[in-house]
Amino acid sequence: MTNLPPAAANLRGAVDLSSLVNPPPRTAPAAGGTGASSLVVEATDATFTSILELSNSVPVLVEFYGQGLAPSLAPLVTEFGGRMVLATIDGTKNPQLVQAFQVTEVPTVAAVIGGRPLQLFVGLPAEEEIRQVLDQVLEVAKQQNITGTVPVADGDEAPEPVEEPLPPHHQEAYDAIAAGDYATAIAEYKLAIAQNPRDALAVAGLAQVSLLSRLEGTTADAIRSAAAEAPTDVDAQLAVADLDISGGHADDAFLRLLDLFPSLDADGKNAVRTRLLEHFEVVGAEDPRVIAARRRLTALLY
Repeated sequence: MTNLPPAAANLRGAVDLSSLVNPPPRTAPAAGGTGASSLVVEATDATFTSILELSNSVPVLVEFYGQGLAPSLAPLVTEFGGRMVLATIDGTKNPQLVQAFQVTEVPTVAAVIGGRPLQLFVGLPAEEEIRQVLDQVLEVAKQQNITGTVPVADGDEAPEPVEEPLPPHHQEAYDAIAAGDYATAIAEYKLAIAQNPRDALAVAGLAQVSLLSRLEGTTADAIRSAAAEAPTDVDAQLAVADLDISGGHADDAFLRLLDLFPSLDADGKNAVRTRLLEHFEVVGAEDPRVIAARRRLTALLY
């Protein structure tokens, strides 16, 4: 089992950035009764973007099951009275999510907080251990100001979501991404940040769509070949680091750029520092790999 520290969780692989291309409307759970069924939803490759949106309001546990195993965390989740939701996923039928979460066996349990996935454990630890992890998930969510609740409903079906409009610049950015217009999406996120510099979702969205824009029209083979042929070329190394981040290989990206950093001139160092800060936003500030890379970058700067 991977221990979840009180201040941060261990992120393993970001959800595929292609999930930004078809964002769902923001939703809020409809009011329900007093049962527990509204706290458990079945998610699929096709519907998971709604889970990402829901995770901006409450933390969402993600339980992969299959191969003769049924989901098992629902009773524990209901004990938290709507402060978290469980999304169950059949690992045999949803290959995109299996790949995004790097699932190698079931059951595998993760959480999604603010749109970012956090690895929790593989297999089934003792019940008391699971409760401790869930308490820590709520603490991580609290640190990110994600403290909503889901009204608990009677009956067998979860209540239908009620649409909430996105902030205008976020909606314009999502629409532009859906149309493949990354330049407009970048401009809209910048406007959102200008209006509210503490808009963390806009900052993360800007970093993600900027990455998509840089990778547009390229191929992995061409990027990796160029980087191999020019190991000291800043642009080539930045490009392959982008590629690694997009595939969830943050350690490789950070190591590449940090190893290159000391040999660069002032302009090169500034370019690498700027790109690393964008990558930190894409992966998530609470990721242990980001924390370690940020620490090393600080040491190199000072």
